[in-house]
Amino acid sequence: MRKTVLLLTCLFVLNAFSQEKRLWAKSIINQKAPKLFVEKWLSEKPETKGKFVLIDFWATWCGPCKRAIPELNRFKSEFANDLIVIGISDESKEVVNALTDPKIEYYSAIDTQRKMYGALEIQGIPHCLLIDPNGIVRWEGYPILTGFMLTSKVIQDIIDNYKSQETATDKLK
Repeated sequence: MRKTVLLLTCLFVLNAFSQEKRLWAKSIINQKAPKLFVEKWLSEKPETKGKFVLIDFWATWCGPCKRAIPELNRFKSEFANDLIVIGISDESKEVVNALTDPKIEYYSAIDTQRKMYGALEIQGIPHCLLIDPNGIVRWEGYPILTGFMLTSKVIQDIIDNYKSQETATDKLK
């Protein structure tokens, strides 16, 4: 009996650690990102040419979304030379602008018609996309999912990998 319990416990633990990343949207990893559509910019419109773009789909009523805002603010500052952070909500301008705590320090827009949400088949938020300067999605998902969190290290590794590939390509020319 003890061996059976031990075996079942081991199988459960192995299964838990072998789970694939759970997405609440259509996967487009390593594919061209859809054209960025926003109904209205609540901040100035960012210049994204030559930059990585981190898009966060969120809402003011979403607890995990609000908990992610300070981290997104930090990413904006930490990677200021390489990364543009954009938050997109499907709520009205008034609702988004009423949120003052936590304060959003990155670019902000609304998509009340849910065009971007629909194109990506987003069914759960927060949902983030990290897009390289060539428009290819390099990271996607729920940014605080245990085991698959979007962290500074993840972002830095993606940026470094992109830059090393660009350098290698330039040397071949």
